[in-house]
Amino acid sequence: MGNVRQARYALSRGNPVQARNIAAMIIAREPDRAEAHFLLGLSEVTLGNIRPGAAHMEQAVTLGRSAEFFAQLARCLLLLRRDADAAAALRDAEGCLEAGEKSDPLTRDTIGCAYARLGEHAASVPHFEAAVQGKPRHEQFLYNLAVALSFVGRVKEAEQAFERLLASAPGHARAHHALSRLRRQTAENNHVPRLNAAHGATRTPEDRLLLGYALSKELEDLGDTQASFRALRNANAEHRKNLPYSFDRDAAIFDAIEKNWSLFAQAPVSNPPDAAPVFVMGMPRTGTTLVDRILSSHPDIASAGELQAFPIAVKIASRVRTRMVLDPETVAHTAGRDLGAIGQAYLERAHPHVPKDSPRFSDKFPGNFIYAGLIARALPRARLICLRRHPMDTVLSNFKNLFATTSRYYDYSYCIEDIARYYVRFDRLMRLWQKAIPGRVLEIRYEDIVEDQEGATRRLLAHCGLPWSEECLAFHTNAAPVSTPSAAQVRRPIYRDALARWKRHEVELEPARVIFEQNGISV
Repeated sequence: MGNVRQARYALSRGNPVQARNIAAMIIAREPDRAEAHFLLGLSEVTLGNIRPGAAHMEQAVTLGRSAEFFAQLARCLLLLRRDADAAAALRDAEGCLEAGEKSDPLTRDTIGCAYARLGEHAASVPHFEAAVQGKPRHEQFLYNLAVALSFVGRVKEAEQAFERLLASAPGHARAHHALSRLRRQTAENNHVPRLNAAHGATRTPEDRLLLGYALSKELEDLGDTQASFRALRNANAEHRKNLPYSFDRDAAIFDAIEKNWSLFAQAPVSNPPDAAPVFVMGMPRTGTTLVDRILSSHPDIASAGELQAFPIAVKIASRVRTRMVLDPETVAHTAGRDLGAIGQAYLERAHPHVPKDSPRFSDKFPGNFIYAGLIARALPRARLICLRRHPMDTVLSNFKNLFATTSRYYDYSYCIEDIARYYVRFDRLMRLWQKAIPGRVLEIRYEDIVEDQEGATRRLLAHCGLPWSEECLAFHTNAAPVSTPSAAQVRRPIYRDALARWKRHEVELEPARVIFEQNGISV
């Protein structure tokens, strides 16, 4: 007949169908058996059936409270983008632990991962530490702990955790890549020989990409800019040839926004929210994290991180079931819909990520520049800030940064010409927004922030309707976690190292300059 132990064993052996069948048989006999509902839900999720899986897990927690149940439920709810419900499930998991329930390392790691997905990195650390304490040599647990420590600024401990991982898994490419970014490498203390050996030993495309980026970064730190660029160019070229990408895909999205703007401009805005969030946007790697850090150092504003809340609110409003959150079909089917409802939906999704004691919050998802006109109408009191950086430095910084390889939104970033083409369309769209929603978007240059930090900060605060605060000049002392590639940089005071960096690679970047010249963009 089967029992819960057999169902768990089937799951552990990679047989979710068998586990599902056993759990269903148990429920037929014992409809109120909480663990059977939980295992049925976990089996469904493992098979990719997230919604039914979450439903069975929700049934499980009504029948029996368990940190394991709540942890896995939170994971499912995050996959369904039900962030507020996931946060509530995590509170219930914490309650079970505080009541003295013993938990296994996987449950603690799952809780940590759920907190991390919500942007609550400080809350994730104790759970990752507990997971590693339970299984000290588990590679994924160690990696998760090391990354979380780096996000909260415990750099030395993060470095030690990565080294522990690499001692048992010398080819762990993600650990090598993350370790290379923790700090500026020096001639006396770097990992270049080890990275060369690991890169030469691996044949896995993903690992070669990660190790190539790590090697490039460390070589640049050591001042070998030409070898650094060679390693970067080779890694990107190898990865790019395996991507089913054409710039036409991104061009079609820009076309759809421009074509449908007149419909968005005339769409109803019923009961728009009164909230005044601050959107920090722009091309990636142009200073968005720096500006967000400056603003969130103000006592009246907190950073909610890089939210996907507005794109998801638009996607839901479109009622289009395409694979991508943003595509031409989604834009076309959203045009004309009630923007007030989209604004309300945005705030509901943003709410779980906003600290409770903060009067206002910032959302620093760079890609919100695509939606700037919609945001301005959906949230009439929102303040929008767009970062600008020298076009050639923008190309170089995008080319040098390894974005999430599973995301199709950054496929342009592996080719210098594609990045330049993307910048051209970004520039054109921002010029449209300045005409369509005059005064709503403050465009600020990264170079101006570096050259005149106080003057630029005063402009930012004035645009956001915030009083002056000296704390914004000491943004580098802000203890809040940072989960972007700029984590190390924004923990330093303003520095000039990144200005005009493109000139070191003027020859290699010549294709971008030609594209800019053809499109009237001065470099």
